[in-house]
Amino acid sequence: MLYDAYDISRGWFAGATAAARIGSGWMTSFMNPLAYTGGAPVAAAALDVFAHAMRPRGKPAFGLHTTIIDGRQVAVEERIVERRPFGQLKHFARPEVESPDPTVLIVAPMSGHYATLLRGTVERLLPNHDVFITDWRDAKLVPTAHGTFSLNDYIDTLIDWIALLGARGERPHVLAVCQPSVPAFAAAALMAAAGHPHRPYTLTMMGGPIDTREAPTAVNRLAMERPLAWFEQNVITSVPITYPGRGRRIYPGFLQLAGFMAMNLGNHLVSHWEMFKHLVQGDDESAEATMRFYEEYLSVCDMDAHFYLQTVDEVFQRHLLPKGQFVHRGVTVDPAAITDIAILAIEGERDDISGLGQTKAALALARNLEASKKDYFMVPEAGHYGIFNGRRWRDLVAPVVEDFLRLHGARAPLHRPGPSLLPAEDVPPGVEFA
Repeated sequence: MLYDAYDISRGWFAGATAAARIGSGWMTSFMNPLAYTGGAPVAAAALDVFAHAMRPRGKPAFGLHTTIIDGRQVAVEERIVERRPFGQLKHFARPEVESPDPTVLIVAPMSGHYATLLRGTVERLLPNHDVFITDWRDAKLVPTAHGTFSLNDYIDTLIDWIALLGARGERPHVLAVCQPSVPAFAAAALMAAAGHPHRPYTLTMMGGPIDTREAPTAVNRLAMERPLAWFEQNVITSVPITYPGRGRRIYPGFLQLAGFMAMNLGNHLVSHWEMFKHLVQGDDESAEATMRFYEEYLSVCDMDAHFYLQTVDEVFQRHLLPKGQFVHRGVTVDPAAITDIAILAIEGERDDISGLGQTKAALALARNLEASKKDYFMVPEAGHYGIFNGRRWRDLVAPVVEDFLRLHGARAPLHRPGPSLLPAEDVPPGVEFA
């Protein structure tokens, strides 16, 4: 019933959004006498803000068609390397580039947003790397005939895709953003223990919940305050009959979004108020910067209930990985098995989702990895989003990642970074989630 109610309300808002857009256009039309009054721009701006905030959204496009290498514009082609029911391995190929660059697999979170949330991450790495990304599918679109998807399935998929990339050439580098730090760390440990020939050169984890007992945030405390049964009874629902995944048990993306919005409601309200003022003043460029951000942030997808509940239970409540008790397909995951996969942990100073120390914990867990293959970077004044997107990512974090990959992998030369193809500041002021 929860999802049905959401769908009904979304249908209503779709109509209201269309009406708001028509109203906004009419308020600024030269055919409308009211358009020449002082209140017309204010009314039009208010309608525009409402229409943008409430309109239904689908999966955004990456839209990365070119990059800059050595001052020259180079074409980028999106190619699907492998499709699976719950996701696909996407390649941002650069057909004109002949010299080999390090292969990087970006592991996108399965946490309510699409992989396109990492558009800025991909864009910054493209000039100097052969970039791949895990492009997870909206669970409500996966028919139940394809079974379920658990945290163990996530780990299996990562191992398969890392091995696939390694079989194409040299061992890849893995960069896990936020939630997938846990399955990526587990996959690396399992591949290391098995002596897998295509195990990654490096593993970079950014703002990940390796050990949420360190500096617990509001997100961590929420997971700990209620038993697992509460989550299963209150936030898990079934996909309505109008979708291909009808009947599948899922954790809806709109609930995840509502939680994140509530955590920083003041910042979001200020951001929309600023957008309203920019529209009234005719500053379309500033208003569009905020709109671009929210186009992505408000686009959400659902995740399979098995994956969500297992993550809450084993990662956030029982902390099995840092305790040495995480078992995958009957095998205990032992981070101490990692001896030649260099590890970089990155955290934001003001991250209110993954607290300071939660990602860094991985360095101590990999106790048999020599110190020269471990590194840590705390990004000053960065919130959760800022460590992988926006100006801090481009200017502070990405150079650290690039140097680390070349130090511990193939020594391909760095191309001089070209001008960003994204706006100079693609995170609106006050929406840093810090």
